[in-house]
Amino acid sequence: MLSERQTEIINKSIDIIATKGIQGLTIKNLSKEIGISEPAIYRHFESKIDILLTILKNFEEVSTFMNTAMNNGNGSALNRIEFMFTKIIEVFSKEPSHISVVFSEEIFKNESILKEKIVEIMSSKVKAIEDIIKKGQDSGEIRTDIDNQTLALIVIGSLRFMVKQWDLNDQRENLLPEGQKLIEGLKLILTK
Repeated sequence: MLSERQTEIINKSIDIIATKGIQGLTIKNLSKEIGISEPAIYRHFESKIDILLTILKNFEEVSTFMNTAMNNGNGSALNRIEFMFTKIIEVFSKEPSHISVVFSEEIFKNESILKEKIVEIMSSKVKAIEDIIKKGQDSGEIRTDIDNQTLALIVIGSLRFMVKQWDLNDQRENLLPEGQKLIEGLKLILTK
């Protein structure tokens, strides 16, 4: 459980990454943004890597919760995928700064511990969607002429592209209707 100050540091770090990129996230910049000394930050986190790892662990917890809700949910496979996508789109609509961290895996590739955590999170999300699609294929709900791994990549890639494009366009439009349009299109693609 993070302290109030740790949560503040994490949230400000995400904001800095969103506005200045990973290069802008320094302990000096962070302390200036929060209005505390650099040593005060080091009392809460050992390093910038520790801050980034905590951010990823927080995302992992949310992702695990969503995977569990999706897998344990009632309804069809398509309804469970729609539930997950809707929740992800809602989160990004409310907290667009998270996009810079979640969909910028390349910022973590030079630090092995961060890279491993990102790969773990991504693999978990892909596996959850593959499993739901496979259950839908087994029940006759989802098409079987394309394997579940390929369909999962199509689903994830579509969401990723839409969200990233929205972010790069400075979030000018409401993401929720666009997300719903994508969900409906994906349901048509997936349906047997």
